[in-house]
Amino acid sequence: MEGMEEIEKKPIKITDTTLRDGHQSCLATRMRTEDMVPIAEALDQVGFYSVEVWGGATFDVAHRFLGEDPWERPRVLKKLMPKTPFQMLLRGQNLVAYRNHPDDLVNAFIEKSAEVGIDIFRCFDAVNDERNFETAFKAIKKMGKHIQGTICYSLTERRMGGPVYNLDYYLNKARILEDMGANSLCIKDMAGLLLPTTLILWLKHLRGR
Repeated sequence: MEGMEEIEKKPIKITDTTLRDGHQSCLATRMRTEDMVPIAEALDQVGFYSVEVWGGATFDVAHRFLGEDPWERPRVLKKLMPKTPFQMLLRGQNLVAYRNHPDDLVNAFIEKSAEVGIDIFRCFDAVNDERNFETAFKAIKKMGKHIQGTICYSLTERRMGGPVYNLDYYLNKARILEDMGANSLCIKDMAGLLLPTTLILWLKHLRGR
């Protein structure tokens, strides 16, 4: 594809999201921990960069509908998957809930998450308000874990552009997350709006940073 030859080539690293987003999207997050145990050791042998096992709605559904202790899931899976880093989805200051929480709770939650086996925290805010990352980023860094700063992709035009979601908007958000201490960046395209040509343009500009 035109433009790809200008992007630095690096080994592809794959994060498997079956145990978090897979059933959250397809089965209303109703997989129980016992449903995951039979495949856990096989997943550990694949060589994934990471496996997303937690966060998002999994915490809420575990105790609200499944009668499980949500903290036990990563503990159980980590024993079966010692080689693969564990990743979670964190809603910034909202953690895994639906409203903002005080800083002391954010700190305690991230400390406990690291204790039960989470290595990579993929932090996002639905409207890309980086202020909701400040406390979480500091807590993750304090625990010596990986911060994956996330930019949620959206449009007001048929393609990227216009007065709001233009290239400068996204590049600025990426630079802000980098300056805040993110170890990696994630483009979260929840609605499947991101075109390959747009992604190439974005990556070319980020590479020139």
